Amino acid sequence: MSNDLTNKNSIVKLNNDVTIPRVGLGVFQVEAGKETEQVVHWGLEAGYRHIDTAKAYGNEESVGRAVSDSGLPREQIFITTKLWNADTRAGKAREACENSLRRLGTDYIDLYLIHWPTEGYERAWDEMQKLYHEQKIRAIGVSNFNIHHLETLKRSGALTPAANQIECHPLNNQEELRQYCADNNIAVEAWSPLGGTGGNLLQNEDINKIAAKYGKSPAQIVLRWDLQSGMITLPKSVNQARIAANIDLFDFELSADDMAFINSLNQNKRVGPDPDNFSF
Repeated sequence: MSNDLTNKNSIVKLNNDVTIPRVGLGVFQVEAGKETEQVVHWGLEAGYRHIDTAKAYGNEESVGRAVSDSGLPREQIFITTKLWNADTRAGKAREACENSLRRLGTDYIDLYLIHWPTEGYERAWDEMQKLYHEQKIRAIGVSNFNIHHLETLKRSGALTPAANQIECHPLNNQEELRQYCADNNIAVEAWSPLGGTGGNLLQNEDINKIAAKYGKSPAQIVLRWDLQSGMITLPKSVNQARIAANIDLFDFELSADDMAFINSLNQNKRVGPDPDNFSF
């Protein structure tokens, strides 16, 4: 595999030298059972080798079944799942991880993330480091952590997270947080990279003009912006054609001017909860 941006198998090397594919298939809000299995099947068929799920999505078992049924060697598929808030608060990181392993039908998780910076995340991080050293997890990271949360972990002398999965798209480009992560060797993963369900990012007139110039869809332009910005991107779809299109990103390159324009669209506009003010 390659870490360039001309190859569908492009990877990023995390801070512990584990490699992760740059484009992952998200399965948030994909119905457990046949729908999730079909989506993962289509994704693997299209060339994805990175599946991003979570306990809270309720479809880990379906992801595991689809991976098992694919016939691909387990080591060729990168699986991410996440520690849910109730387990973080209850100090049950180990139990939750073992339950995710069981549901996924695997003996290791490639990347395990604390889903939100809820009360108890420092204790959870301590337990996740033990699971990492026991090789139940190949890399550990966080999700929806702001700079001050990352600084809290840093002050504790703990392992640096391998990744921080955050809401990131041109209307909320998180430039300061992304720069902090880059400076601290933390990979950034973008969730909701296309602006979220019901968002209007893909209807933006200028994004559509850029898409026409490259002969690509607005979604492909935005996802390519993710890649050229140094992020791992996690598009989600239940449509076979869009699933395939969302990884067809490696045969063109956005110009510096187009990258700068897309950067200029930022409004610090979230489509999801604020990590400093959530109630679940």
